[in-house]
Amino acid sequence: MTVPSPCIDICKIDGNTGLCIGCLRTRDEIRGWKNMPDELRVQLIDELSLRKAKLATEKAETP
Repeated sequence: MTVPSPCIDICKIDGNTGLCIGCLRTRDEIRGWKNMPDELRVQLIDELSLRKAKLATEKAETP
């Protein structure tokens, strides 16, 4: 099983969060994807869902 990359070709790192605005990965996570075992890829994708929810909550709380 090969886990597909979460990249959506919107590649820009947000200066405030250090995350890609397209896939929400850090630079190190993006660089390491090709050599990452599938188990870690799945864990990272799960983490991305949590990041997205956290960012949405923070945005909603910002006046």
